[in-house]
Amino acid sequence: MMNYFTNLTWIDRVKDVADILIVTYIVYQLILLVRGTRAVQLLKGILVLVIIWAISSWLDLYTLKWLMDRMFTFGVVAIFIIFQPELRRGLEQIGRGKFVGRNSADEEEVGKMIGELMKAITYLSRRKIGALIVFERNTGLNEYTESGIPMKSVVTSELLINIFTPNTPLHDGAVIVQNRTLSAAACYLPLSENPFISKELGTRHRAAIGISEVADSISVIVSEETGQVSLALDGKVVRDVSEEGLVSKLYELLKPNTSAKEKKGWFWRKKGDEPNG
Repeated sequence: MMNYFTNLTWIDRVKDVADILIVTYIVYQLILLVRGTRAVQLLKGILVLVIIWAISSWLDLYTLKWLMDRMFTFGVVAIFIIFQPELRRGLEQIGRGKFVGRNSADEEEVGKMIGELMKAITYLSRRKIGALIVFERNTGLNEYTESGIPMKSVVTSELLINIFTPNTPLHDGAVIVQNRTLSAAACYLPLSENPFISKELGTRHRAAIGISEVADSISVIVSEETGQVSLALDGKVVRDVSEEGLVSKLYELLKPNTSAKEKKGWFWRKKGDEPNG
């Protein structure tokens, strides 16, 4: 080993460093690709199997090792089948040239998007038109956008109002916004199974809480019965949010270059901890 490092030229060292950096970047992008999807749980299961295989080899547990060897032999094919949605999504992103990741939105663009949102929320709330709008943050929501109708549109108040107007094709379901783009409408979200949620809350609120339990997204809900505006985050919901409070919280959470520490806490403390709505 020492001879290897002694005989290295500066060109070899640069190549080795570049090799390590490229592999690290690819692994990092793969982690971003599966983060927030069901593939994370599958990866945890695979990790447990690898640990069992290592223990069986170390302790010479022949039967268990034989079983693990057979499992890994056929497991490669199974991995391609299990991770087919994630692999397809990754190849599509590479084909679109988006594998490098998303660009940060500047604060002016975020402010403009929130302004358009508030125009729509005000209109829908006054007329008691139900709505559910979900904003993606760090955890990817691609598996949920795929359940809806692709839009890939700029967020405007007119578009949001038209989507949630009753008896229109897209009014039923959630709208998902990714990186300031209205990615999809009529999306299906997981409903929260929290037994302590208030019975007054309907499907929209349960869906908003449910998506916030599996991702770090933030959801804005307009009640069809009361016209109240609610905000769901981290498995909790705050009902009857004021316009000023909603704008402040959305801007705090969605503006670029904000650390995770700055994004925690004060809103819930201000309004009261309301996991049940």
